[in-house]
Amino acid sequence: MPRRRTKTSGLHRWSRPLIGALAVLGATNTGYLTATKLAGGEAACPTKGCDLVLSSQYATVLGQPLALFGLLAYIAMAVFALAPLAIGGDNKELRATAENTTWFLLFMGSTAMMFFSWYLMYIMYAKFVVPFGAGAICIYCIASATLATLMFLLTILGRSWEDVGQLVFTGIIVSVVTLVGTLGIYSHIDKPATANSDTEYKITSATGQVFFTVTDSSGEAELELAKHLKQTDAKMFGAFWCQHCAAQKKLFGVQAISEMPYVECAPEGPSPQVEVCSEELGKASEKLRPIIGRDAGFPTWRIGDNYYSGQQSLTDLAEYSGYTGPKDFKNALK
Repeated sequence: MPRRRTKTSGLHRWSRPLIGALAVLGATNTGYLTATKLAGGEAACPTKGCDLVLSSQYATVLGQPLALFGLLAYIAMAVFALAPLAIGGDNKELRATAENTTWFLLFMGSTAMMFFSWYLMYIMYAKFVVPFGAGAICIYCIASATLATLMFLLTILGRSWEDVGQLVFTGIIVSVVTLVGTLGIYSHIDKPATANSDTEYKITSATGQVFFTVTDSSGEAELELAKHLKQTDAKMFGAFWCQHCAAQKKLFGVQAISEMPYVECAPEGPSPQVEVCSEELGKASEKLRPIIGRDAGFPTWRIGDNYYSGQQSLTDLAEYSGYTGPKDFKNALK
């Protein structure tokens, strides 16, 4: 019995610092994703799952990166876990009050985060891994779900809860509210994709899953440039999940996208031309590697005998292709 009490008291003594450390790791993970998303970059990842998942509509909530809300949640958990430890031992009553209050907040927060994270695990498996294979696994998402689960377990085991019944009841309420709220947030994504119209263009996978929606309209200059590029056998090589490719299409606008000489390179995309892409991107990499210091990525343009990697302004595309039509483009590269 004495040995068991020593182990339990040790866990209780270190539970707050451990929860705080996990929260800091979670904040680092989501902070990196938030900064990358807001900067318009792509997260470093050994698989294509990060691009697939983090570029999808599931990664955006209320017009902001989902990682931003995760960052705020992890910061709150770190404060709840560590703030009482900063209160001096002389003020025992204040510290006890702070510990009791924050323990309850830690329980509610970790419960909500765990259920939300595991719902996203289900989404990752059902919407990405099943149709696209194991390469669609997002390591950042798995890391976040693991950290949330560990915080929940430490919150449960890290102290002696007097009223277990109240804890269970609160956990059920928080879980239900979290799941209902999550389903409400993502309800519009699970609706069948509507056909493209004159006002919007949906960029989808081969299975019809929507990754981006373009609503910017085209002007005469955008339409004429797209037609010119097509007529001169220029090609844009990209992937449906690539946010920079979506941004390139956005510059042309809804009406001009269908005129763009676009080649889908992702095997899971609509009408892919994987072998063509592999050959062309190989040639592009040989030419561009000495110039840009890396292989060609998405998007890559082939205009004449030249290759241009990355999103290009319409003005530059006009110059590269010898376009002489109207150049009062509505949409500018930011």
